[in-house]
Amino acid sequence: MTRTKVGLCGASMALTSYSQRFRVLEVQQTFYEPPREATLRRWRASVPPAFEFTIKAWQLITHEAKSSTYRRLRTPLTAEERTQVGGFRWTPVVARAWETTLGCAAILEATAILLQCPASFRPTETAIARLREFFARARRPAGVRLLWEPRGPWPDEVVRGLCEELDLTHAADPFLRRSLTPMAYYRLHGITGARHMYTDAELAHLADTVGDGPAYVMFNNLPRAADAWRFSQLVRRDAGAARPTLVDAGLD
Repeated sequence: MTRTKVGLCGASMALTSYSQRFRVLEVQQTFYEPPREATLRRWRASVPPAFEFTIKAWQLITHEAKSSTYRRLRTPLTAEERTQVGGFRWTPVVARAWETTLGCAAILEATAILLQCPASFRPTETAIARLREFFARARRPAGVRLLWEPRGPWPDEVVRGLCEELDLTHAADPFLRRSLTPMAYYRLHGITGARHMYTDAELAHLADTVGDGPAYVMFNNLPRAADAWRFSQLVRRDAGAARPTLVDAGLD
């Protein structure tokens, strides 16, 4: 039996329809601007009890204010606060952003929180010291896995060591590097860019990479719904389950 969970980074369809096709969703809105509590509660109520959410941590924690992603931020920041965000700095504004993220996770009953770093967050002594301080100070709710996606030239031994030391799960694009923790969390951004549609051969290679898991495989490319469905049926077939068609799933 496969221990691979397949889903999308962002639903790209109505949540009720999504939950009929997939059993896990990575919520993106919590990264840009956390939704209102009523919105989060509506999302949780619209899916079956066993449906699983993971969420991206608010960008104030990981990304500096000069990031282009701040164009989607609605929460006002003072000039002073803009110097205190990003890079895992443990400042009052970052501490509040973490508590806001935890509040979103609690309402959605999320099983994991993803902390995705920009490529500019490099493996310097300062960056590593900030990581250690952040995870030493940040409140960690029981039963919620913390996922860390470093990008850029982070050596495997550094990533593996920090994940072990700080109890983190390594998130990665499997076509760039393998996850370095027992539980893998894969995010597929598209080999040639966001519009990339994975070929059958690429999905077969992905299935070999994932193996028997345990792993999450979350598609983040633009044609992600069709690609994720194709991959979910591939791993189901390999596990001995019957393979529905895309027409059966309403995704033709």
